[in-house]
Order: sequence, then structure tokens, then C-alpha cells
Amino acid sequence: MEPDIKIVDEIVRAAERVSQKTRRTYLEHSPFYSSKTGANVFFKCENLQHTGSFKVRGALNKILSLTDEELRRGVVTASTGNHGAAVAYALGIRNARGAVYVPNGASESKLANMKRLGAQVEFFGEDSNESEIKAREVSDETGAVYVSPYNDPLVVAGQGTIGLEIAEQLEDVDAVFVSVGGGGLISGIGGYLKETKPGVTVIGCSPENSKVMEESVRAGRVLDLPSLPTLSDGTAGGVDQDSITFDLCRKYVDDWVSVTEDEICESLLEFIDAEHMLIEGSAAVAVASLLRTAENYKGKNVVIVLCGANIGTPQIAKLFRNSQDGQDI
Repeated sequence: MEPDIKIVDEIVRAAERVSQKTRRTYLEHSPFYSSKTGANVFFKCENLQHTGSFKVRGALNKILSLTDEELRRGVVTASTGNHGAAVAYALGIRNARGAVYVPNGASESKLANMKRLGAQVEFFGEDSNESEIKAREVSDETGAVYVSPYNDPLVVAGQGTIGLEIAEQLEDVDAVFVSVGGGGLISGIGGYLKETKPGVTVIGCSPENSKVMEESVRAGRVLDLPSLPTLSDGTAGGVDQDSITFDLCRKYVDDWVSVTEDEICESLLEFIDAEHMLIEGSAAVAVASLLRTAENYKGKNVVIVLCGANIGTPQIAKLFRNSQDGQDI
């Protein structure tokens, strides 16, 4: 594979653009999970990022690149929560406003987070695909700039700044576990790490109830597949037919792991108890994926990207009650 200098350069430029407005998050060694798995486990704590999610990196890189004229036309996006909050945060920095289309039934805690950050929330559709279609239609009709959650080179480059930080924080990285929805996060992280540290293994992690990118990569084409309800709402939904992340995932992701809803819930609750930090379902997917495959990584330096922490206390309380009652999650 020939080195793709362009993606590395784009990520370096993104780091220069967003570094003053984002946190350089901790890379924390975990004695608990290292003992549990036999690997040397490190957590990249994007759960402690502004807005509670990695998404702010990509949204900021995109919004900061827009001209004043583009901002005057308005901004529109679609999100189940984290991307919408990130866009609202970025627009606040530019003193601009925009609309976020969300599906009916979106997480109440994530909706509250978006609204606190000044987002104009518009409900449309029953899943993220329908919300995205509506947002694109509004963009076409009004001239507003559409900010994709993942299908944009500037968004991917912004997420890739996490890979740059990991490379600077840990000299020897053997494997990185990254949760996958539309693929923007793993495309950016994988793009930087595989081009600068070719020996790194990049593992894509998905809930079994919604693994569209994994199945698409295996099939060699983007598939239109249904998604069942999942605690990992941040990774749920389909993939754009023309998404740039499909080819990036094919190029940079070495292996795929999918986990059950019970595994996601158990990992989320165990993590909170062991590490005394909050994570959401999509971050627990990556933790559960290492636990499922731990035998392959004994003695290796493994990084798990904790992609977010936006989960409401009522949902956590329900998960704890159900686990104590022995109910199916």
C-alpha cells in the first residue's frame, strides 16, 4: 500500500485549526482492564471532550473552514445527538446559527445537550437516514451548508486528530479499537495511524443490531440494511451510498468485531464501576469488543477510543435495575 500523504497532511492541518478549541484528551492506562485481558490497555478519553464526544473535532474543522458568506447562508445537519451538539458548539464559536434534524425518539439527554449549546432542533423521520435526507433537501432548497456527520473530508480529518494524539502519547501502539457508525471516526484515526505506523492493527467495533459499515465492507459495496434498536445509538443507522468513508474503511480497517446488546450493557456498567468515568453505549461497544477478542491481544499495547459520554441518568438507572433484576437488556 502506497503511503497516502494527503490524509496525513489534512489531519495535521486539522490539528492546527482546532487545537485551541478542543481538548487534548488523556490517554489513560487501565490497570483493571489490563489485568482482566492480559493486554496493556489504554483509554483515549474522548468521553471527556467538549460536548461529551469526539464529534466536536470534525464539526469544528468543518465550521472553522467556512467563509463568512457561507455561514450567512446558514448551516444544516442531521444527528442522533453528538454530531448535532458538536455543530452547535462550533457555530457558537463562529457566532453563527444552524438547524439540526433529528429522528423522532432521539435520546432525551442528547437532545438536551444540543439545546443547551444553542442548536435549533427539528424533528423528522424515524431514523437517522430519514433525518439526513431531510437535512440535505433543506440544504439544496435554501443554499445552507450541509455538514455531514461523517461523509466529508474535513470532518474525517478532524476526527483523525485523535490518531495524531495517540501516536504522540504512546510510542508503541499495537492495536486500536474504534466504534463504527458512518465510519468518520475510524477513517480518520485509521488513516493517520496506518500511514505513520503501518504495524498498528485497526479494529472496527459495531453492535450486532446495527453493523451496516461492517457488512458493507465484507460485501464490497454499500448496503441498504435495517438497524434494530441498540444502546449504541451513536453508531446506529445506515451509510451514504457515496460515502468517502466506505473506501477509507476498506483501506484502513484490519478487522471487525460486533457485540450483543447484553455485552454492551455489561461493559458499560462494569466500566463505570471500575474506571469511575461515564461513557455512553457507543463507547461501551469498543470496550466489549476488546473483551470478546482479548485472547488475541495478550501482552500488546491496546488503545480503546472512548468516543462519548452522553447518556442520561434515567437510562443508566434503568440499565442498573435491569441488570440487578436479571432482565434481558
